[in-house]
Amino acid sequence: MSASIRQLEDLLARELGRVVIGAHTSVRALTVALVARGHVLVQGVPGLGKTLLAKALACALGGEFKRIQGTADLMPSDIIGVHVFDEAQRAFVFRPGPLFADVVLVDEINRAGPKTQSALLEAMEERQVSVERAAWQLPADFLVIATQNPRDFEGTYPLPESQLDRFMLRIDMDYPAREAEADILARYGGVLAAGQEALGQITVLGRALIGEARAEVERIHVAGALVSYVLDLAHASREHARLTLGLSTRGALALLKAGRIAAGLRGGDFVTPDDIKEVAVSVMAHRLVLTPEAALEGVTDLDVVHGLLSATPVPR
Repeated sequence: MSASIRQLEDLLARELGRVVIGAHTSVRALTVALVARGHVLVQGVPGLGKTLLAKALACALGGEFKRIQGTADLMPSDIIGVHVFDEAQRAFVFRPGPLFADVVLVDEINRAGPKTQSALLEAMEERQVSVERAAWQLPADFLVIATQNPRDFEGTYPLPESQLDRFMLRIDMDYPAREAEADILARYGGVLAAGQEALGQITVLGRALIGEARAEVERIHVAGALVSYVLDLAHASREHARLTLGLSTRGALALLKAGRIAAGLRGGDFVTPDDIKEVAVSVMAHRLVLTPEAALEGVTDLDVVHGLLSATPVPR
């Protein structure tokens, strides 16, 4: 059981490891998002390899890849596209923007203004964009990989809650361990662009394997008690004294889907509470909005998620 999904994780770890040292810490979350067709938000201070990780994943997935650099003057039309007058046709023709790709990397998404950030909402949820009263379909496996700096950095805008909720997972990148950082300096300390050369060595994952992994996940059993456990976590977050916004229904669905995939990755035929706990932080934390008092006291979204997992009774 679950041979394909574990093979997918092993291949993803191998290919990302060609470029990103220490990528094994993020591979599990990326595998979950890939199988579930979920979008990924990568958060961390500048210079930790967030963009390199996103580019490596895009290379491994294949298909058409486009990159959008978040800046304060970026406009919605810059990413969606515009209508231009075609002299040959004597009519206005739609020219698609970089959003029309299989894998879209939005680098430093929170440096783009709120108007541009909101332009991604329809694309991320419905895999289509509406322009001039017409709907334009995006690829079936359309995937957004976005990187962001901590919100207290200069020149950043907080992402709207509605957009954060559309990211299935958030990966928090921290400074690497000393040994890993020594390997990074040894590999990339030269004057040549070793990172770009390594990206060219990545082998594209087979689409058939991804489809098989998704089919395996559909066969994993979810007991009614586990559904109740997910609902208990969601309702506890909505009533939490330190939160102004708890887990949405979309977030509860993402948590359940991620739990099923985690069960498949350990070779299980059914979901356990430990599977839900394993993915809860990456699925829930970015969706929770702290009260101003909690933020002033130094409470983090990670603290709240760990508290919810500790306080919510686990089904037996």
